[in-house]
Amino acid sequence: MTAAGGIRFGHVGLNCVDVEATERFYSDFFGFGRDSEILLGDNRLVFISSGDVVFELFEAKGLPADNGDATGPTEPGFRHLALQVDDVAAVLAALGGEAEITQGPLDLSGYGLSAAIAWLRDPDGRILEIYQ
Repeated sequence: MTAAGGIRFGHVGLNCVDVEATERFYSDFFGFGRDSEILLGDNRLVFISSGDVVFELFEAKGLPADNGDATGPTEPGFRHLALQVDDVAAVLAALGGEAEITQGPLDLSGYGLSAAIAWLRDPDGRILEIYQ
């Protein structure tokens, strides 16, 4: 047992150019719903979730950073989010033109990995990997 005890994943905090657009994207295409909204001084935080996956959305105070190549930034730090879905093709079809597909879809089942995988950009330019 470590000093931290039993560890569980908490949430991911996302800086957003437009909190409503980001919330709508994840709600419409991935089934997220709003849990709460908190005002801390001049900071607005919106919590959304789908099952055990929780995002904390922050209003960005600056310009977006360079988001790197097709699968995410290549310098040290955060590369991409990954969500497991039931059907990659169905999600991509539902997205239509709402998101830029940066790579895929690919079938990686021959490598012992997921059967289908694709990378796309969310409304803030972050790379989102979806796989089944």
